[in-house]
Order: sequence, then C-alpha cells, then structure tokens
Amino acid sequence: MSGEARRIAAEAIGTAGLLAVVIGSGIMGERLAGGNEALALLANALATAGGLYVLILAFAPISGAHFNPVVTMGVVLLGELPWRLFLPYLLAQLAGALIGTWVAHAMFGLDLLQVSTKARFGASLWLAEAVATFGLVMCIRLIARAAPGATPAAVGVYIGAAYWFTASTSFANPAVTIARGFSDTFAGIAPSGVLPFIAAQVVGALAAVAASRWLLSPASERGEK
Repeated sequence: MSGEARRIAAEAIGTAGLLAVVIGSGIMGERLAGGNEALALLANALATAGGLYVLILAFAPISGAHFNPVVTMGVVLLGELPWRLFLPYLLAQLAGALIGTWVAHAMFGLDLLQVSTKARFGASLWLAEAVATFGLVMCIRLIARAAPGATPAAVGVYIGAAYWFTASTSFANPAVTIARGFSDTFAGIAPSGVLPFIAAQVVGALAAVAASRWLLSPASERGEK
C-alpha cells in the first residue's frame, strides 16, 4: 500500500473511531443517566475528549489525524497538504463517520440505518457552530506551532469544554454532523439542521485560517516595526 493510501485509510479508521465514541458514549450516557440530560452530556463530553486524545495521538504520525473536512480544508489552504488529497481525505472521513455510527448502533443492539428526529435548528445554534469550529481550528493551528506534542491533549480538552460552552454542543465537523444525522440517539441531529451546521462550520474554519495565518506571520508581514 502506498504512503498516500495509508494516509487515507488512517483518516477513515480514525474518523470511524471518533464516531463510535461520540455515538456510543451518547447512547450509554443516556441509558445510565436516568433522564438526567446534564449527566448524559457530561459522560458524552468526557468520552469524546478522551477518545479524541487517543485517536489523534495514534494517527497523527500517519495522516495528521484530521478526522474533519474543515481541518483538512484549512491545511490545504495553508499549503501543508496537496490539493489532490483533499477529496480523498474528505471521502475517507465521510465513509469512516458513517461506518463508526453503524458500529455504535450495532454494539448497542439498535437498527443500523436510522434518521435522527432530534431538532437542532436556529440562529443561536449556527452561531455556536461557527464559534466552536473557529476555536477548534485556532487551537490546532496555534498549539501545533507553540507546543506540537500537546496538540492531541489540547484538542480533546477543547472539544470536551466546547460541549458545554456552546449552545450546539460543538459538532464542529461536517463529517460528524452528516453521520449524526443518521443516528436517532442522544447525539443525533435531524436532517433539517445538517446543512446550516455545515455552512456555519465552514465559515468558522475559514475565519480561523485567516486569523491564524495573520497571527503567525512574521511581524514585518503584519506591518509591525
């Protein structure tokens, strides 16, 4: 298998693992919380934060551990990944996300094919997704420069926190958003909310790419003396 094929496979496997964690912990949390949504969300957030840390640590040396189309988009725009890999990464992430969702359903004895009925729609949620994605991409860009070894932990901690400080519970990932549209569980999102969430995520990511590029540019490029 070529190096590029291994990178694409790593993105698919890693994204599948991420969705298995997100969906599976949501199901388990809801079942054990006895109707306490705050407790279910806490379980979901902690599992996702821990899962992300391990997955990024494992797959970063192979593919960069994006697991997220807008992260890949940012890396491509900044010239750190060839454009020819954007579509393969995107397709791998989408396929992995769907497979991870089906695996989670299977583990808990649920129907594999579902469509979510959980409404997540409204301007406040779209703003939350833009903010969550902006913060995620900024976290990745700035910490990768300042302390590369801390990036896996930083991303996990950020997403765990963003589950709580954003109204949308921080999807911040188009592949995750699409896959969660096919899970009628605690972590799901009704199809009507998917495209607005993705649009907000793209806006947030593009703003973060621009901001991080300016912040990390030499002082002379920023017009400073």
